[in-house]
Formats: sequence, C-alpha cells, structure tokens
Amino acid sequence: MRKYCLATIALLCVCSASYAADWGLEEGKPDIKSAGPLAFGPDGVLLVADTKGAAIFALDTGDAKGNPEKAQYKLEGLTDKLASLLGVPAAEVKVNDLAVNPDTGRVFLSLSKGPAETAAPAIVKIDETGKLSEVKLDKIAFSKLALANAPEDKVSGGPRPRNPRNESVTDLAYVNGKVLVTGLSTGASPSTIREIQFPFSEADTGSNVEIYHAAHDKVESPAIRTFVPFTIDGKPTLLAGFTCTPLVKFDLDDLKKGEKTRGTTVAELGNRNQPLDMIAYKKDGKDYLLLTNSARGVMKISTENIANNKGITEAVKGGGTAGQTFETVKELKDVAQLDRLGDNRAVILVQAQNGPMSLQTVALP
Repeated sequence: MRKYCLATIALLCVCSASYAADWGLEEGKPDIKSAGPLAFGPDGVLLVADTKGAAIFALDTGDAKGNPEKAQYKLEGLTDKLASLLGVPAAEVKVNDLAVNPDTGRVFLSLSKGPAETAAPAIVKIDETGKLSEVKLDKIAFSKLALANAPEDKVSGGPRPRNPRNESVTDLAYVNGKVLVTGLSTGASPSTIREIQFPFSEADTGSNVEIYHAAHDKVESPAIRTFVPFTIDGKPTLLAGFTCTPLVKFDLDDLKKGEKTRGTTVAELGNRNQPLDMIAYKKDGKDYLLLTNSARGVMKISTENIANNKGITEAVKGGGTAGQTFETVKELKDVAQLDRLGDNRAVILVQAQNGPMSLQTVALP
C-alpha cells in the first residue's frame, strides 16, 4: 500500500510538471509586488494581475483535478480565518478578487496582507471542505509578462490625488488561448484593452478605448472596472462595466493596436456607483449578466436584443437608467466579489462595509 501511495504521488508530480511545461512555466520565485484581479487559464493555471508591478503572472496551482458539482460553500468568519492563516491582524487583511477553478470548484482569493503602506501579496485556496491554505510564492512554477505602456507609479492629481499604476490592470479573463486584460496605460486616452497570447510570448500595447457616458453627457476614457467575454452574432465581444455606471460593448475584431475605438453604450445603470464584479450565465435558455455594485446592489441584466442595441447617444440625468433592462436581486446583499460555480450556481464573497467576510454558494437567479 505504501508503495502504491508513493507511486501515485510521483505520478501527480509528473503530471503537474508536465502541465507547467506545456504552458511555459518554470519553477522559481516570482517577483510579484501585489495580487489583484484573478482568472483561471487551462489545467489549474491561475492568472494573477500584479497592478503595482504592472505585470501578469501565470502560476501553477497544481489544482487540476476535482469535481465542481460536489463543491458547496458556507463559510462564516472568513476574515478571522484569513488573518490567522496569514499571521496578520484581521484589520490588515484585504481581499482583492475571487476566482473559482472551473475544473475543480475550489475557490482562490487574491489578498493584501499587512499595513496598507507595506502590504504584501498573498494567494489563498479554499477547498470544498472549507479548509484554507496559502499558495506559497517562494517556490512555484510560473511565467511573467510585463505590460507595455503602463502608467507611472506616482500619485498625482488635484483635489482627488490618485496613483494610476493601481489601475494598470482592472480585470482579466482567459478565452480561446488569449488573456484579455483591461486597465489604464499612458496617453491621452488611457483606458486600454489588451489581447495577450497564452503561453506568454510578447507584450501587447493594447487598444485605447473611449465611451459615451450618458450620466455625464460626454465622451470619456475611464478605466473598465469589470468585464465579461461574450459572443454576439458569432463575434467575440467584451461587455464592460464602468464607474457611474455605463455598460458598454466592444467588438474585439474592431479593436486596433495603438488606435482609439469607441464602444457602444448599451445601458446606463445609474450614477454614483462603482461596479465590482460581473459574470455571464444562461437561465431558461436566455443569457444574462450578474453585476454586483458598490451602491446599487446586485443586478440581473438582460442581454435580449443586445446585438441590435445601437447605443445610448443622449444624456440620462438624475440617476436614471436606460438601455438593456435589469432587475435588482434583493436576496443578494453586500456582495463584494462573485464567480460562477458550474452552470447553475455562483460563489459569492459577502462583506458589509468594514464588516466581517463570509463565503457562500448561491443559485444563479
């Protein structure tokens, strides 16, 4: 029996190493400065945006086998559990993103640990039993791609100073052999969509994008806050949520590197709000988006006739809404992050303002 177990472990190690080699990963210590937006690539490869370092890392989690149908989460007191695991006070734990491995159903969190001014990156895995474990970053198979034209790491601005480097990556997704990355770059129209081949080969300078913001009644180039890849009439499309809260579609085939493209504003979802996370799913044969927000709850947005939506071109004032219809899911409150768990469920991270975090599985509405 002991020999069988050792052989099995050896086989698992060989398989993991093979997957890493297949995707251009080599063992070492990644110089990751921050852990922000997450997405899963193939074979348990976790894509991690390092906003501070303006780079994308691909990490071999070794999490390639499992049964998502058996995954079920109801985890209270998550803040204290994370603090205990990471060895920092609860007040010094910040979750930046959540991603579910579609192959296993296990949850991965990107975090900042420690005092804000010196916070270190961390990745934590939560398995189907609720067990937490830290993904060690001192020795792991990885690859790295530095982003071209990243904004300078410098605080600037007038009455509301900010560091645009913190928005070098705002979201990312893996689809059809590419990593889609949104964020800010240098230039007069800083909002950028990048399409990066995976395994990583060369940096993509990206395409600059702008939108008509109906709540402001003007053309702008703000950072995309969250997005989902989507297919409209057979064309690869990116549906993007912006602060205050336009929903905009971009035909990826129309994007040109180094050129500016204006998206189609298909909905205005209300001002004084920031979208936090978004997923796409199918329910009763129809496609929907589920969008969680800082001030306007969780929205179930219809994509019906979105292909024929020519876009909003006139002002929408007074916090009004227009375009694609939506309903607010009243049962879901204080949702900070979410990701799909199979076809019919989602994992949500719940946190009231400055309150404790919990993790739970919910049915898609």
